[in-house]
Amino acid sequence: MTTPTWILLRGLMREQRHWGSFPATLARALPGARIVTPDLPGNGTRHDEDSATRVAVMVEDFRQHLLARGIPAPYHLLALSLGGMVAVEWASRYPQEIARCVLVNTSMRPYSPFYRRLRWQNYGALLRQLLAGDARSQEALILRLTSRRHAHGNPALLAEWLSYQQEYPVNRCNALRQLLSAARYRAPASRPAMPVLVMAGAQDQLVDHRCSQRLARAWQADCLIHGDAGHDLPLDEGEWLAQSVARWLGVAAADDKQINTTQSICR
Repeated sequence: MTTPTWILLRGLMREQRHWGSFPATLARALPGARIVTPDLPGNGTRHDEDSATRVAVMVEDFRQHLLARGIPAPYHLLALSLGGMVAVEWASRYPQEIARCVLVNTSMRPYSPFYRRLRWQNYGALLRQLLAGDARSQEALILRLTSRRHAHGNPALLAEWLSYQQEYPVNRCNALRQLLSAARYRAPASRPAMPVLVMAGAQDQLVDHRCSQRLARAWQADCLIHGDAGHDLPLDEGEWLAQSVARWLGVAAADDKQINTTQSICR
């Protein structure tokens, strides 16, 4: 029996270390699975590379990167935010390479308007950060916008994130290139051929969770919404996320219990 390979794809300006303990949590929920957490060009260990300005280019980069590491398809994708766009494009272009997709708090044209894909209430704070912010204020803003659990502060986590940014800084040019790639991406009209699970946190302060609901309904895909989680669902409710994926797959998880009842199914 072939060992399933799960590729975890992060979003804007985030790197593999921002998954925190989630890869280990997912591995416990999916015994025997191989978990791979590559970085986008411009982020993490690849921070000195230019970020792509088109999602399709990111797909080709990931494909070549994985093949160079000797990690063959098929892949199972679990992707957050911008990573979700990469997953959808990958699954649409190369359906033979993708077994399943789990899309977390993502948003795409033409299913949602721009002011829901990036909540309009944040435009001022994001612009001020772009023009005059420093690394500490950047990471504090990201934490406030992406986590419900830690929105009021977590000094230890903030210090950890700041150390990542200091070691592997994401420069403003690459941040803008990644924003451009997300803004211009347009999803296909039909769902990719493989099973798709759409998941979101109802308390997402960065992206309106209704973007996930609209996408799931348009594609008639399975959908789960956590009532208390924010944008970074692996950070806020990683155990719930992992166990939900395991139940969706029909896997007997290592600790198959009801993690949190604050969830809803949308179809």
